[in-house]
Amino acid sequence: MLKALERNVAAVDERIVLVAPAASSVSDFFHQVDVNASRHTELLHHVQRFRGQIYLQDGAIHEHQLTPDGRHETPEDDKAWHVLLMSGRQKISACALYLEHENTVPIEDLRVRHCPLAKQDEWRPKLWKAITSELTRARDENLRYVELGGWAVAPEVRRTSGPLTMALGVYGFSRRFGGALGMTTATFRHCSAVILQRLGGSRFEIDGTTLPPYYDPRYKCMMEMLRFDSREPNPKYVSLIDKLRDRLANALVVTRPAAASHEDLFGRAIGRSSPQPLFAA
Repeated sequence: MLKALERNVAAVDERIVLVAPAASSVSDFFHQVDVNASRHTELLHHVQRFRGQIYLQDGAIHEHQLTPDGRHETPEDDKAWHVLLMSGRQKISACALYLEHENTVPIEDLRVRHCPLAKQDEWRPKLWKAITSELTRARDENLRYVELGGWAVAPEVRRTSGPLTMALGVYGFSRRFGGALGMTTATFRHCSAVILQRLGGSRFEIDGTTLPPYYDPRYKCMMEMLRFDSREPNPKYVSLIDKLRDRLANALVVTRPAAASHEDLFGRAIGRSSPQPLFAA
């Protein structure tokens, strides 16, 4: 598996595409940035449609929970980065949502407020205390706080090294400015929670108590809440993660202008003379 991962790392800037929420969120770290509102919208819709198809196949949602054109929308989609694993740059094979916060974010503004544990009298105080502790640590150590979600993987690539490469790429992405603290909700379906723990995720503990797995009726499956510090992944993968971080500097980033302008209508490519379509017509 490690050899397959190393091969994927060598070509990661061709296989991973990043969708950024706005041009203002994209730093000089990236060399290929396409600022184009229409392309950003098109790609985000492809992500939502892919996610909806996978969740529907898994029985996690019902068709009525999708838009008429089959997209799975969340309120955070427009505010988040999306990490995409592409197949030949014509098809999404896997995706993840990366929602980056300032470390001063109020806990009421986090996605975790919708977690079923947040609605249980027994666990809500422990959950809030655990998250508050993480936010305090992020402020003390001058780190961003991140929520991961929107994980979806096509059936034909689930037993390949591709999804693991993407997950490690998320670690690399979060280490581009020294690291981040964060959390993710991970499903027991397809062993996602186990895989993320192997990479470096861990269960939340507060006052000697570990937050338990829980059933999420929205997605009809058991879930687990995991915390992570991207500065401290599983040592087995540190070298690969750092290589991925460096390779991601050359990955294509598709974003939109911060405000309507001439560029909003016609697009602007930075470091790309003529952006090619990501999807076949």
